[in-house]
Amino acid sequence: MNNLMNSLNEAIAAFPIETAQNGSLVESSPYGNGHINDTFLLRCKAPDNREKKFILQRMNHNIFKNPPQLMENVVHVTQYLRKTILSQGGDPDRETLNVLQTRDGADWFQDSSQNYWRVFPFIERSVCLEKVESAKDFYDSAVAFGNFQKQLADFPVEILHETIPNFHNTASRFADFQKAVSEGDPTRIALAQAEIAFALERQKETSVLVNLLAEGALPLRVTHNDTKLNNILFDADTHKALCIIDLDTVMPGLSLYDFGDSIRFGASTGAEDETDLTKVELDLTLFEAFTKGYLEGCAGRLTAKETELLPMGAKLMTYECGIRFLADFLTGDHYFKIHRDHHNLDRARTQFQLVADMEAKWQDMTAIVKKYANPA
Repeated sequence: MNNLMNSLNEAIAAFPIETAQNGSLVESSPYGNGHINDTFLLRCKAPDNREKKFILQRMNHNIFKNPPQLMENVVHVTQYLRKTILSQGGDPDRETLNVLQTRDGADWFQDSSQNYWRVFPFIERSVCLEKVESAKDFYDSAVAFGNFQKQLADFPVEILHETIPNFHNTASRFADFQKAVSEGDPTRIALAQAEIAFALERQKETSVLVNLLAEGALPLRVTHNDTKLNNILFDADTHKALCIIDLDTVMPGLSLYDFGDSIRFGASTGAEDETDLTKVELDLTLFEAFTKGYLEGCAGRLTAKETELLPMGAKLMTYECGIRFLADFLTGDHYFKIHRDHHNLDRARTQFQLVADMEAKWQDMTAIVKKYANPA
């Protein structure tokens, strides 16, 4: 704890937190419920009692092996968004994250214990929703992520680093899964025969999107890669989506990844680790709400091929997550945290149940996409 406090104080001193304008730091406290980075809320009070708040984060360099490259991505994207928002008459201090530079003019700080830190000014009068409570919540999140795609449609994606190589390369993830099947624990492999067979039967589909990307049939875009509802800030007064946050996994990818991952976790009727598979299916009402919102937010910036393949994005991201859970189970549960025996196997089963239900509802999914791709 002392080491953390020393690092925290070192980081606070490195950034222009305490200034004549901001006043004195009166509080620093843990903030939020993120699992990867350590986040703190800093509160300053000026002599006239005005408050200024900042978010200070210690980046997890065990997960993100190259924090300087990660921060380069974040700065490129947020500066571009800032210019775009200004050109549209918006408020760039509230509608995008803004990186506060150190007193030395750097975008991040490395302390004497080799920890990496960064600071964002706190966005006042904003709220974060932890879970989808209604179809409207899901629709609003879709508009926000679609708008993020629209705002960055002309961004020079080639300048971004791939912070986690092959993050959503389903063919590469399948190769990792095959390795787990051949080298995993024999007892666990015996337990998971049905799930292994399910995954192997769909091998051909794993390369569909990466092949289309390689052929130039799908464009490489800026993708967020963690499109959860709680990565959007909503305006506390209007309740409209305000700002996309948690940009650590922003990197080159396919728009279908972001759409698909949103459907995977947001349009399922069951929890990610539900053991009663009769409770797990694709909620078509939520699928329609998100599809409508995402296409509205993108405002015509997706190609016809991207739009046509939105259902495939949903299916492949769900399948990919399933084989990752299954591979981790087969090799001893080293990546995903578990809270019970066979937890990762349960997670894989829910993903595969959702994939199977998507296959059963494929015509409905494609009809919904066509409906909003070509609105009357």
